[in-house]
Amino acid sequence: MCNRVGGSISILVLLLLNTRNCSASIQYDAPGKISFNSVQAWAVKLGTELYHFGEFITRKKEVQDSFKSAQIEVRDGEKLVQNMADDIRAMMELKISAVKRIVEAAENMAFDKQNEPVPEDFQFYNSKEMDEPYDDVSLTTTPEPEFNVDNWIVRPPTKSAHLQANPHFSNIPVNANFSSVHVPTNVYAWAPEVIKGIHWSEGLDTHFINNYQSDPTLSWQYFGSSTGFMRHYPAMKWRADPVDIYDCRTRAWYMEAAASPKDVVILVDRSGSMTGQRRDIAKHVVTNILDTLGNNDFVSVMTFADTVEEIVPCFEDSLVQATLGNLRELKLALDNFETMEIANFSAALTRAFELLEIYRNNSGGANCNQAIMLVTDGVPYNYKEIFERYNWKYETPVRVFTYLIGREVKVADVREVKWMACANRGFYVHLSTLAEVRERVLEHVNVLARPLVLQREKHPVVWTPVYANVTDPKVADYLWEQRERAEQKERFLSQRRDKVLFNSEKEQDRRWRITQMKQGQYSELGNSQYQLMTSVSMPVYDLRHNESVEENGPKEMRIAKLLGVAGTDVPLSEIQALMTPYKIGVNGYAFIVTNNGYILLHPDLRPVFQQILKPSYNSVDMIEVELFDDDRGPRNFSKELTALRKEIIDQKTGNKVMNVKYHLDDMKRVSRAKKHYFWTGISDSPFTLVVTIPENYGRHRITPPPTDDIHRLSLTSKNISARQYLSDKWSVHPDWLYCRHYERTFSSPEEELLYFLERVAKPGWRWPAKPRPPEHHKNKQGHERHNNGTPETKDRNKVTNSTPRNEYYCDHGLMQALVYDARNTAWFNKSILDSASDEKASEFIQRFGYIVAFLSTHSGLTRWQTHPPREQDNVRAEFGKQWPRSIDEVWYRRAVEQHYVDPLSYVYSVEINTDKFPLNISNAVVTASHAVFHGDGYKKAPAAVVGFQFKHERLSEWFENITSSCEHNKECVTCLSDTWDCYLVDNNGWIVVSEDVTQNGQFFGRIRPDIMTKLVEDEVYKAVHIVDYQAVCFREKKTTNPASKLMTPLHNFKIITSWFVSTTLWFYNSIALSLAQASSYSFDDVAYQSYENDEENDDSYMSKPTNMRTLERDFEKLVLINRTRPTPCDREMFLYQLEYSNLDAKLNKPVKDCERPFYAQLVNYTNMLMIVVDASCPREEASMSFIEATEVQYNESLPCLKHVHPLYRKQPTSCIKNHTEESNIDMCGRGSLPSSNFFWIIFSTFVTYHHL
Repeated sequence: MCNRVGGSISILVLLLLNTRNCSASIQYDAPGKISFNSVQAWAVKLGTELYHFGEFITRKKEVQDSFKSAQIEVRDGEKLVQNMADDIRAMMELKISAVKRIVEAAENMAFDKQNEPVPEDFQFYNSKEMDEPYDDVSLTTTPEPEFNVDNWIVRPPTKSAHLQANPHFSNIPVNANFSSVHVPTNVYAWAPEVIKGIHWSEGLDTHFINNYQSDPTLSWQYFGSSTGFMRHYPAMKWRADPVDIYDCRTRAWYMEAAASPKDVVILVDRSGSMTGQRRDIAKHVVTNILDTLGNNDFVSVMTFADTVEEIVPCFEDSLVQATLGNLRELKLALDNFETMEIANFSAALTRAFELLEIYRNNSGGANCNQAIMLVTDGVPYNYKEIFERYNWKYETPVRVFTYLIGREVKVADVREVKWMACANRGFYVHLSTLAEVRERVLEHVNVLARPLVLQREKHPVVWTPVYANVTDPKVADYLWEQRERAEQKERFLSQRRDKVLFNSEKEQDRRWRITQMKQGQYSELGNSQYQLMTSVSMPVYDLRHNESVEENGPKEMRIAKLLGVAGTDVPLSEIQALMTPYKIGVNGYAFIVTNNGYILLHPDLRPVFQQILKPSYNSVDMIEVELFDDDRGPRNFSKELTALRKEIIDQKTGNKVMNVKYHLDDMKRVSRAKKHYFWTGISDSPFTLVVTIPENYGRHRITPPPTDDIHRLSLTSKNISARQYLSDKWSVHPDWLYCRHYERTFSSPEEELLYFLERVAKPGWRWPAKPRPPEHHKNKQGHERHNNGTPETKDRNKVTNSTPRNEYYCDHGLMQALVYDARNTAWFNKSILDSASDEKASEFIQRFGYIVAFLSTHSGLTRWQTHPPREQDNVRAEFGKQWPRSIDEVWYRRAVEQHYVDPLSYVYSVEINTDKFPLNISNAVVTASHAVFHGDGYKKAPAAVVGFQFKHERLSEWFENITSSCEHNKECVTCLSDTWDCYLVDNNGWIVVSEDVTQNGQFFGRIRPDIMTKLVEDEVYKAVHIVDYQAVCFREKKTTNPASKLMTPLHNFKIITSWFVSTTLWFYNSIALSLAQASSYSFDDVAYQSYENDEENDDSYMSKPTNMRTLERDFEKLVLINRTRPTPCDREMFLYQLEYSNLDAKLNKPVKDCERPFYAQLVNYTNMLMIVVDASCPREEASMSFIEATEVQYNESLPCLKHVHPLYRKQPTSCIKNHTEESNIDMCGRGSLPSSNFFWIIFSTFVTYHHL
């Protein structure tokens, strides 16, 4: 094959034409056919003209010259990952130090003040009742004055405060002068133990404020009490949509700090007596137990009657990791068990003990605490022989917690069930109503925490997996259900308005398409409403050894109480800023992996689906996002990959080169490359940092010369600021940390940058050092200072902050690179008309119309110019505002990759046209980008990307003009012929230009699957198999059809009676327990009962009176939607990539009538193929793998598949499960609603009727 030779334009064109003709000379023109030579000539002409236009409009040569003085630095991956890990660790130490000060202060305050009486006029800031910003009407809890009843306790109103939006706290209205208190719906704020904690914990405000002043990067700080309230700083108005189901005690930061990891076996009695309300209470007990488990815990749920069965059959004889996905599977399975026969307690207990013993001996599961949770309505005797055989002879490694269910229980049942718990280091609870469940279940957390509290010295530091701010995982199902209700309502109304239109085939097809698009959507719109974060937390202990109790007279009782957990949030965006992405470079990235192998932070972590959190968003495994380029099927991971994963989880330091594949552009494009992985553990944390760098262009990076120091240049230029280089039409990467001011807010990253450029230019400027954690007081052994109220104790509670506060922080290296780029590209602001002949410029402007030329550098700076100059484009946002992310933009990444295919070529793309996002062709633009590399000898690195945008219709016209012409003005067949279809298709198979404008932006394989199949067979394109392991599929809910039943009058009477009785009981329970000290009305149990038990109670919209439900028979089936539940699944697809290897030989093939009815030629200096198809040939039936994702069908559910093929995990290092003094604690049980709460029942009844 002949080689291309560069030179002048005319010589270049001739040489290229001759090059094409070398292999095509055997081709002769045929009547009615487009000749091969014509297609070659068109491709050469179009590519050459586009190339010279690109060179002219982007001024690429001037851009290359701008970086002549830049240095090429070798990118040392090992040093880079270590420096990043050190920076992240230093940041983590700051957070840990802040939490330690909160812990120490809380323990001292509680020791000194928790027995002090609460003043009758005590007020606190209740987060739920805070005033809205600028709201003149203040909410109050003060009762109406005319209402009077004996023993009425007047509660003072909630404190009111002014709140103001704060950018540091996600623009939430806050008040940074104090904290406020969130009290869960199921907790009464004025119960004695709760209000005491709220009272003494007010002193934490001083420490919250001092922490924030010491480290202005601190996010939310909080203390979560074991009684349920949470004091958080700063104060804010708590928003709950649709309901407030937040309870800090079920959040990961609380659960994992309150007790060491645990293996739990839950035994649920399903004998014949466990029917009706008892069965419902049992299910809620199990659900609430599962809510207290996290990724480091393991669980098994079994039901037992005559036999013992796993609630999820595939989890048989094993403990499963308590991930969100597995817990969801267990909760859904609870709906299916039926009650029958007689309970075999011996078999159930034996099975549970044997299972835990296997894991204990093999160091499997959590390898720490072990517990059996027995849920029953009574036992025949205490089964002492089983405990002796399986538990006592091993020094009681398994705790037993018993939950006795039922309003009317035998005294013998209480005695035996309570003995089982007390004899095995557990806790007994008697439950008679659904409302009690949440609060009683949480008792086991305090029991498991006893060894932690008794040892007192260690406060384990816990880092949570990734989670989304205050959103409860259960809300996802609720939001999806609400969305389907709205859709069902819309269908009812649409059919009622126009039944003929609604039932038409066209309308049904349109609705079907919408449904398919929703279920196949990959666009992560709505991510911004969730802030992803991790939290660091530590347990807070009650330092008292004894407590006075009134039980047959006052006496001292040995205690080991957990006061709660203190913590602070760390937004992932803050960690991401420390990863210095500008040092990693284009198409490189850093990510963090937890001890479980799950992703904490990764650019391909996609936690949101259609603005709803995915069901398993926080347990995405590393090998589910790092897709290695092999031919293995879904979840058939190679040994090489799993070995790499193990080394990363074990926090070893290492590096490895791997072939990978990755998707771009919302999973519409694919690329393959060789990448170099570097990793090291982040000390004193469960995290490992991994840096991934492209093997070729990632080895080097551009750096400014050392003489170009910003401050020095400013001083030598008589204090002239570098902002003079940034005058008009520019932007910087919005997510990068250039400089951050902690006390001022700015309207944009650009405004903040200009502020600091002014400051750098002034004398006395100093680059701020990275903040380091100040010293915190360490508790002395035995806490002797708490034995008396000495002045020393009071002084220690007054923590002073001697650490100087840094008001700002700057990344010196990034600022240096940015100013260098800004100074050397300042000329880009000048119009191209100033540097080109008017004749040449006007020719291009006339041909292309409105053009945007842009330049984006490795430092995150983006510049753009419009030709002709235009103040504002009414159709779309300015280029740099729409695409400000520089090296992270798709056009930047693809241009750098294309450099190693053809260093002269431009990457062309058009906005993709899909059913979900149809392309408006009249407003569509074509984007062309080209990478500018700077070289120094054998070393080179990407310095910038230049490019241009112009209207798509101009390229279509240009394409049509060229493909309708003949060589040397001869007569010939062209693309104007009705029997020939001509296309421009990019390197991923997407149509850039088609004669049919509706096809622009579509996948070529959808328009002509027969031609695309042949191109794949000829190895012109390669089909790359991509599996999305973060996908969401939709499982149809099982619903009953009320029309299938014959309703007799007796049955209707039964329904009415049942409704009356259940409503009366519900009303009584909700009133009696909502305000009681020992109550725990679990609002989320009721609010979400509809979707946790869909077979019995689908939702409130469909749960209508019987006579209304039967009317649904009148609606046609077309109106009713299939109710679904979003479920984690795997989806696979085939994306396509042009194979450039030996491409000319693959393309230079003649048309063989209708056997090969097309030509394909590479358009010079582009990433596009010109495909010319003989439309007179019949289209062959071709089955090809489309780009649409389809669900991977396994023989079992995804949780079962993952369980059968477990992946390696590293167990947490901290495990405190025993203490010798625990045997001195007698508290091991609690009954149902005590008689002392009778007053609260009368009181709450009066209040309710008064408000009604």
